[in-house]
Amino acid sequence: MRAPLTAQDRTIPAERLGLLQPTDPAIGIEAIRRRYEEDGYVWLKGLLPRAEVIDFRRWVFSHLAETGLLATGHDFALGIAAAEGVDWSLADRRLMSIVRAAAYEGFCAQPPLVRFMDAFLQGISYLHKRKLMRYTRPGTATATPAHYDLVYLRGGTSRLVTAWIPIGDVPVEMGGLVYLEGSHAIGRGMEAEFRRRSGDLPPEDQISAYNSHMAEGGWISKDLPDMAERFDTRWLATDYEAGDVVLHSPYMIHAATTNRDPAGCLRLSTDIRFQNVDDEIDARWNNHWSLGDML
Repeated sequence: MRAPLTAQDRTIPAERLGLLQPTDPAIGIEAIRRRYEEDGYVWLKGLLPRAEVIDFRRWVFSHLAETGLLATGHDFALGIAAAEGVDWSLADRRLMSIVRAAAYEGFCAQPPLVRFMDAFLQGISYLHKRKLMRYTRPGTATATPAHYDLVYLRGGTSRLVTAWIPIGDVPVEMGGLVYLEGSHAIGRGMEAEFRRRSGDLPPEDQISAYNSHMAEGGWISKDLPDMAERFDTRWLATDYEAGDVVLHSPYMIHAATTNRDPAGCLRLSTDIRFQNVDDEIDARWNNHWSLGDML
């Protein structure tokens, strides 16, 4: 890695870092599915048209510009953050408008991605209505702690696939997702233990990420170096590029790191969930994402 990766003011030691392994979509769907099952993730290089991803990044930031989030005098596609003067209340409202927009729905359901997910899921793919978009300013101390996604989606099938899409280039310094190597097996064990302990809870609590048997927020840990040591493994990171898509298992443990981009650019990404439409769907995800919706 070119620079130390930090999260929650903790630095991940170099010996606990590794590189995410890329996959060329041209190797074929069966080979891709095998990699996904073996590794818990597959990082698909250039699955989406790069120019269209950059255009969408420009569109998002053009609608966030009035909040004071963007520095003036630059192409919005660069996403250069303003140093001060952000109206955070307006920024929250504008983000909630964007995730309800037809343009965002179209980006998440663009034909190359839908065709791939139909093939990957061996049927008609269903895209959950609740879809998340995140932007991260450089220098923000907090970052998404370590977790696995099934914690928040226990009301439906476990045969889910998360697609994490960088909206623009996201070099390691910008704080993209990092994955705990081999942790889809760890996540399965954690979920099995949770189910064993939670049999006496009411049904609504058994599927909740916020019940009495869960840590705050459904997180596993905010201490990424400690997790790597505890499980004797590594956090995998990489330079993501516009057009890339990462698919990961609902049991795969992942987190984000601090945005330390030297050019002062905002990280922008979306994470969305697919499943086969014939499998049980978690009804809680049939509404648009809202801040504070406890999912």
